[in-house]
Amino acid sequence: MEEILRQHAEQEFAEELQALREADDRLRPPNWQLSPWGVATYILGGKLKNKFEVSPKYFGDRRLIEIAIATLATDRALLLVGVPGTAKTWVSEHLAAAVSGDSMLLIQGTAGTPEEAIRYGWNYARLLAEGPSMDALVPSPLMVAMRAGKIARVEELTRIPSDVQDTLITILSEKVLPIPELNAETQARKGFNIIATANTRDRGVNELSSALRRRFNTVTLPLPKDIDEEVRIVQERVRHIGQALELPAELTAMEEIRRIVTVFRELRSGVTDDGQTRVKSPSGTLSTAEAISVVTNGMALAAHFGNGRVGAADVAAGMVGAIVKDPVQDRTVWLEYLETVARERDGWKDLYRACREVSG
Repeated sequence: MEEILRQHAEQEFAEELQALREADDRLRPPNWQLSPWGVATYILGGKLKNKFEVSPKYFGDRRLIEIAIATLATDRALLLVGVPGTAKTWVSEHLAAAVSGDSMLLIQGTAGTPEEAIRYGWNYARLLAEGPSMDALVPSPLMVAMRAGKIARVEELTRIPSDVQDTLITILSEKVLPIPELNAETQARKGFNIIATANTRDRGVNELSSALRRRFNTVTLPLPKDIDEEVRIVQERVRHIGQALELPAELTAMEEIRRIVTVFRELRSGVTDDGQTRVKSPSGTLSTAEAISVVTNGMALAAHFGNGRVGAADVAAGMVGAIVKDPVQDRTVWLEYLETVARERDGWKDLYRACREVSG
């Protein structure tokens, strides 16, 4: 069997979804694989009546997830917003997997996303040979979701040009996708809805029109509220990624993760954890996703070029790469942090030296 680098959520967690379907005896909206309670349990984790343990996919405010799930059970679409790295795509994928059993009906928003990616395209060979027909039509993932009564996902909605965004208005309002070339239409089956994500750092790129925004219920996913929660998120995601990549490295000490998260949180907030020292913030976001990337990179270095145990020297290069995006401004901010905070902190001498060596 061909080895897959990254499985879709419904494939990776198929056992959990099956156990939930068998144990979930609550009311399910039309065409939903699980009840809203079952979806929440899948996302947030929990123990079923038969003692089966469902792993948490999201660590954060339970109420936000409940609001998101409830939205999908109405005629309003769901818009997940937040700064980069707040698990918008992750939550979107798992919601679609739990509700529809299919997270693959995805439209990736970019500056070049055409209207056809949202509506439909044409098989031009058949179109020229036979003329317009349903056989010549190539449905978009959104059209497939409408026909099947499933969840469609639109990633980075604000990256899509405004005139293409507004293609969604008729679909969300009337639950129908007109096909004027065939004098036909596709009507949405019960269970159809849309989950879109938007990066608040992209605000002003392609703002949503007020008409389109009214058709979404917006849920803002925040950064982790405290260091313990963020460390837990990084630890869990790194464990999954390390297993998928088969990295033979050990995170024997949680201290490395905690130090990385501490640095990112302090630079993000502009003040040290004890509130005693003000620090400057770099231009980057320094999200949880960036911390996960730094730790994963450190595991690869330790596994292939070290002793297999992740240490300060293994994570230093990744930290500098994540923090110093602007070679002038960010480098000044980072060096000042190293000298005023990291150098003076007990137990951080090895991290200070490793980062200083990489930073030059």
